[in-house]
Amino acid sequence: MKISGVIVPHITVFHQDESINEKGTARHIEWLINNNVDGITPCGSSGEIVSLTLEESKLLIDLAIATANKKVAVYPTTGRYSTQHTIELSRYAESAGANGVMVPLPYYMQPSKQAIMDHFRRLREAITIPVILYNNPWVCGVELHSKDILQLVEEDVIHAVKASHGDPFRVSELKYLCGDRLQVLYGHEYAPLEAFLAGSADGWLTGNLNIFPRLAKELWQAAGIEKNAIKAKHIWDKMMPYVYYSLHEKSESGPHFISIYKAALNILGHDVGHPRLPLQTLSVSQHKRLEEVLQTIK
Repeated sequence: MKISGVIVPHITVFHQDESINEKGTARHIEWLINNNVDGITPCGSSGEIVSLTLEESKLLIDLAIATANKKVAVYPTTGRYSTQHTIELSRYAESAGANGVMVPLPYYMQPSKQAIMDHFRRLREAITIPVILYNNPWVCGVELHSKDILQLVEEDVIHAVKASHGDPFRVSELKYLCGDRLQVLYGHEYAPLEAFLAGSADGWLTGNLNIFPRLAKELWQAAGIEKNAIKAKHIWDKMMPYVYYSLHEKSESGPHFISIYKAALNILGHDVGHPRLPLQTLSVSQHKRLEEVLQTIK
């Protein structure tokens, strides 16, 4: 199947005691589906994957697949540092009915490029559903370059990439090298307009889509499908106050992007609680500024 369109790495809603709020998480997934997204990704960065146990991830995978009920595709993030744990969670996702899995590069310990590529080769041997390689050096500390990805595509190890560098040229370069053998999802909010209008990106997959799923779908339709630059720019202008805030107005001391996602949704009337510690909620002044930004968006 083609992995394309607007795919949202949805947040995980927690109770006040930090246990998983299944009803709240399902309610958020349903809202995303009702706003015309094409797919969801449980247990991603936006879902606070690094705070989840394997058993919690399995619970969220089951919840997402059941809630989606085949209305949209489900691509759980199953990548862990450990190859063994990555295979275990990916096999679980396949048995649960996932349409594919998204797998970040092994993080923190910064293994060699050969070790990273072998990590994906071993995963490919263990499952049959498509693999989305999550190429994000900002959070993993390592990355694979386009020629490395081409090699994995030629070996039928991976089938899609979330390109999270922000540079739309990365998308164009991957499509130039790999063509239709690889679906490339733009994985940032920095320059989706350029990535879509260039005709290279197959879709959009990033955390901010939790907040503006309908606008995101409208932008993808106008820029990625219709190639209507004027219409797309009009939609992008609506989103720009928030995008500028999230990219440039934050100080080094915060707030964290997940804290922003949840605060924004709470401001917009969705009760999604707060992040797990050590992530913190917004300060009074940060919350006020975010409210001001959101008020500019209709």
